[in-house]
Amino acid sequence: MGLLKGKNALIFGLANERSIAWGITQAFKREGANLGISYAGEMLEKRVRPLAEGIGSKIILPCDVTKDEEVEKVFATLNQEWGGIDILIHAIAFANKEDLSNPYVQTSRAGFHLALDVSAYSLVALARHAVPLMEGRNGSVLTLTYMGSEKVIPNYNVMGVAKAALEASVRYLAHDLGPKGIRVNAISAGPLRTLAAAGISDFKSMLHHVAERAPRKRNIDAEEVGKTALYLGSDWGSAVSGEVLHVDAGYNIMGM
Repeated sequence: MGLLKGKNALIFGLANERSIAWGITQAFKREGANLGISYAGEMLEKRVRPLAEGIGSKIILPCDVTKDEEVEKVFATLNQEWGGIDILIHAIAFANKEDLSNPYVQTSRAGFHLALDVSAYSLVALARHAVPLMEGRNGSVLTLTYMGSEKVIPNYNVMGVAKAALEASVRYLAHDLGPKGIRVNAISAGPLRTLAAAGISDFKSMLHHVAERAPRKRNIDAEEVGKTALYLGSDWGSAVSGEVLHVDAGYNIMGM
């Protein structure tokens, strides 16, 4: 349908073909977006570059989001290549394995700082650099969260706290950037078998639990998240900002 024809979309957090970011990337490609892909480190480049090249991305850039100079370099390159950005996808999260497996009360100070820096503050840093390239273009900033920000999810621990900070950041950024014509939203996706999920203990039980209790009686897939990102990234979502939209087969509405 060409919903994003002529739009420039920059995607952070693509890890492999099973990642949520890949589902979003494919949806954007189908709808005509120009795609820029960022990866974190040489190890991920081996997985990401073939995917990016396979969908015709001309911009494939390294970026450690904890380093301001690398973030600045990415946006400087995009300014030269594109002159503007319409969509920014933030699909980035990280916590040390021990800080996920140990009880939250045992979270180390360094581990807490790392999880909050990579998983929450990076959205602020990316948005700040994106604003000059988005202003006046009806831009859309979109991040990914999880229900562990709202409720206690066993073995999610410090990441749940980081996601809570991320969701609060969405609201504050939506307020700050709204007058500049930029929307900021989050998708709270249900559990998916991704590289990030591999760090969560007993993840299979989480999948089974959600499939058994969600109103749709199943888990979701990355394509469904991609469709929702398409809605929020395109003009179809032009009046939506500051929202956390659940894509979890309805699981979030359940009590008992």
